[in-house]
Amino acid sequence: MSDITFLNSNTNEPEPDSNEETKNSSIKELGSITTKDGKHRIFCLTIIGEIEGHSLLPQGSKTTKYEHVLPLLVSIEEDKDIDGLLIILNTVGGDVEAGLAIAELISGMKKPTVSFVLGGGHSIGVPLAVSAKRSFIAPSATMTVHPVRMSGLVIGVPQLMHHFEKMQERITKFVVKNSMITAERFKELMMNTGELITDVGTVLDGKAAVREGLIDEIGNLSQVLGCLYALIDDEKEKEGD
Repeated sequence: MSDITFLNSNTNEPEPDSNEETKNSSIKELGSITTKDGKHRIFCLTIIGEIEGHSLLPQGSKTTKYEHVLPLLVSIEEDKDIDGLLIILNTVGGDVEAGLAIAELISGMKKPTVSFVLGGGHSIGVPLAVSAKRSFIAPSATMTVHPVRMSGLVIGVPQLMHHFEKMQERITKFVVKNSMITAERFKELMMNTGELITDVGTVLDGKAAVREGLIDEIGNLSQVLGCLYALIDDEKEKEGD
């Protein structure tokens, strides 16, 4: 019997679905749920809150820990019982290198992958959203495109500015490679000074994200699953040839 496995990225093991009480507890505590009788077996990865990098974020913060997600993605790719991956995003961004590491693994997966931006896919959430083979966004969701920000102790030397320029170029190249937006337009959105009061950048709603070529389609959950099922069917046909 096929099933869809929902798993919060803050843990790496789904809760058992032995009874209704266990199911409700799993949803409340871990954000995970297993439903049966789906067309294909799909693993659902949620990337929520702030993406945590090499430093721990304060207690009480909603975080996605990259040291949990990276091996999880490898196991999904190697698991013969999993047909496809659904990535649901509602993130404010976070550590640039950690976010890019997750995005690179997703973009390099052979299995069908679909991303769905709900609420927000801000900052480093943009590369994560475009890393899947097909990307969707809810009409009410937003995405913020802005340059790499500095935090903590900053040393005002040319070498530091060069470092940030290189990091920004890495992000731009990844987004352009995995979406339909051009490098020139992406940089224009990043450096926009007329929209954010205390920052530079651009906030895109669902329609604007699709219009700019960052996201493939506006959709809802049923459309997202339908697209993923179609990708899985195509992959199985290729394997059968």
